[in-house]
Order: sequence, then C-alpha cells, then structure tokens
Amino acid sequence: MESIKGDGSAEPGRSAYHHGDLRNALLRAATELASAGGPEAVVLREAARRVGVSPTAAYRHFAGQGELLQAVKDLGQEELAVSMRAAVDECPDTGDPGEVAMSRAKAVGRGYLRFAFAEPGLFRTAFCHNPPAPASDPAGHAGKEDYPSYALLAAVLDDLVTTGRMPPSRRPGAEITAWSAVHGLAQLVIDGPLHDLAPAELAAATESLLHTTTTGMCT
Repeated sequence: MESIKGDGSAEPGRSAYHHGDLRNALLRAATELASAGGPEAVVLREAARRVGVSPTAAYRHFAGQGELLQAVKDLGQEELAVSMRAAVDECPDTGDPGEVAMSRAKAVGRGYLRFAFAEPGLFRTAFCHNPPAPASDPAGHAGKEDYPSYALLAAVLDDLVTTGRMPPSRRPGAEITAWSAVHGLAQLVIDGPLHDLAPAELAAATESLLHTTTTGMCT
C-alpha cells in the first residue's frame, strides 16, 4: 500500500492512512513512547517515524510537540480513571451502605496505585507539566477539576458523608489529603527510595496507606 507524504503525494512501501486514522496512529505511537520513557520520550518526529510518515504529515494533525504531549497526557488520565473505576466496581455490595462506601474509598486509591505501578511511564506523563497556549491558560497548568481521577475521588468521598461514615466537617479539602497520600506513595515507588520494595512489602504498604488514610478522614 502507499502512504501520503507531507506534500500530498504517495510514498511507495508504507501504509496508507484514511482521513482521521493518521492522528490515531500517531497518538498510539506517542503513547507507546510515553509508556517506555515517560513524557520526555514523547517526540512528534519520533512518533511520525514509527508510524512511517513524514514530520510534515504529522504536523497536519498535531500543531506541535506540546499538542501531542497533551493528547497523550489526556489519554493517560483516561486510562488512570478506567483503572480506578474498575477497582471500585470490584467492591461487593454487602448491604451496608457505610461499609460499601468505605470499601469504595479504599478501592479508588487501590486502582490509582495499580495503574501507577503497572504503567509508570504513562503515569508520569498523565501528570507532567505541559503549559498550554497562554491564551487558554495564563497560569500554565490544569486545575484539579480537569482530572477525571479527581472527580472519581470526590464522588467516593461524598458517599462517605452521605452514609454517615465521614463527618461533614471533615469533607472540605479531603480530596487533597487522599490524593496526596496515594500520589506520594506512587512517586516514592516509581522514582524514589521505595523502588526496590518486594511485591509483598508493596502490597502491605498499599493496604496500610489506604486503611490509615480512609479511617483517618472519617474519625
């Protein structure tokens, strides 16, 4: 098959792309780069090379390096949220709303850490600093509300209040406490002094953190 070169002509020996497919192919290649090497590895020219098209063709779908990195970052956030939802869905319904709410609060953190440890490169990319165009955000960073992981965390914390497990007075700012705890452990394991924990030690540390954080917010 033939591919479309940057000047619109066909280049023999490479795969052709229909309209819209090249963007997805470039995003898949960039995501693989992120998984292997984190945000620093997400390079538009390298993604184009892996796909088998010219950089000019790639720039038709991504205006620049920052736009491609943002697309991968958004995808990483979506995958993180999928892991968190899956962990919550694993919680059995015991018939006790408060007990279920506690279980779901721990599970959302478990899903967060599960993704971080399984996909450290993509996890780093999901939280990397990628300043957008000044017109869209002069501060140069996304707010916490822009992260789907934040919305999921907020929902399970609200359930703790609704079921009477968390005093309403403890609810304001609880997202920051819980998020900081699980993200801190993730960073210490991925890039810090806890990187050499044995699997059993890591599992124990994870459950201890989730139990301490959840019960601490509810007492």
